[in-house]
Amino acid sequence: MFLLKRDYSNKNFIIKGLITSILLSSFIYLSYFNIEYKILNTFLGLFAIYFLLIIPKRSLLITGFLTGILWCNWMAVSLQYYDLTYIAPILLIGIGLVYAIIFYLFAFYDRLTIRIAMIFAFTFFAPLGFNWMKFELLFIDSYIGISKTDFALILFSFYLIIKLKKHKIIALIPLLFTLSFEKGEYIDNPIAKIYMPQMNVEQNLKWQKEYRTTLHEKNFEEIAKAVEMKKDLILLPETAFTTVLNRNAEILERLKDFSNDIDIITGALYVEDDQIFNASYFFSKGEIQIAKKVVLVPFGEEIPFPKFLVDFINKVFYNGAQDYSKASKPTDFIIKGEKFRNAICYEGTTDKIFEDIKDTRYMIVISNNAWFTPSIEPTLQHLLFKYYSKKYGITIFHEVNGSPNRIYRP
Repeated sequence: MFLLKRDYSNKNFIIKGLITSILLSSFIYLSYFNIEYKILNTFLGLFAIYFLLIIPKRSLLITGFLTGILWCNWMAVSLQYYDLTYIAPILLIGIGLVYAIIFYLFAFYDRLTIRIAMIFAFTFFAPLGFNWMKFELLFIDSYIGISKTDFALILFSFYLIIKLKKHKIIALIPLLFTLSFEKGEYIDNPIAKIYMPQMNVEQNLKWQKEYRTTLHEKNFEEIAKAVEMKKDLILLPETAFTTVLNRNAEILERLKDFSNDIDIITGALYVEDDQIFNASYFFSKGEIQIAKKVVLVPFGEEIPFPKFLVDFINKVFYNGAQDYSKASKPTDFIIKGEKFRNAICYEGTTDKIFEDIKDTRYMIVISNNAWFTPSIEPTLQHLLFKYYSKKYGITIFHEVNGSPNRIYRP
């Protein structure tokens, strides 16, 4: 009898951890399959946070491990382009273990008040510099607000539900203050007429030398098309030109010539003083402005470890390649007299790129998602842009290679 009870108990805590991880991740996969019902996401998100508060301490290990994999499994997709596919299982297990430890720490001293405080604190924390796991994101397509205050009220409401012996209906009052019913979208369009071509260049072709000319000519064809359409600005994706553009005089001159007819923003590498930057190039009336990336992708563009470990990892896994360098502050472009904040892929989903943006209503983000397709990465990125657009009241124009272009409005 004792063995049967223990066996049941073991299965029970695993099942609770599994269910909680599914609830915490469901909104991503529903969005991936274009299932976006606000009422459904509202209840799934609330149940996810409630379960996170009440499941046993050891269930949190299971929840963290599985949630980490469910949110971040797309990271393994890019390994094929480094000939590192064999380490994909190790990477996924490593991600799972990191989040298993973090979730377990939610209940390191297993009292409800401590667990609530730790979960709320996690909303300010980015493990190894990677900030894409946000609990507020569960409510991006729901009737619940996405601010820190809203999330704190959700936690307080559940505290009351768990602790009150009578009159539990009182516990729902804080939840009422989190409700968000959009009254309709305000369309704030810039003066410039923007052309956003949909690019779908496969990553295994993108950097092949024999394909480079074809790729670059496709870019010029799109620019010519935008001129014919009488657009004011064309956006091209991150590294649309697979070259160190500031050292390619021929392409620079062609882009300068075109910029007398249309403004151009395109991604390419930039090298200065033996430093390599992922950059946006803005061409207008024959002039060039460079916007260097401010926030680099952890483990993709920089290794967030001490230098001796960085050198070792780069030597073993990246054939001795050096990390990218980064700028100290964001760059704004002036287009038709209006200010546009520039962002390149990952940094568009960080708070840093929105610093000192009070007088800016627009942001241009360029990305290359071909690294991660097919996977949930474009979906999670899409949800994050929704979140940041609402959080900062900014209209975001997202030009992408490998997944759909989108415009996000507050």
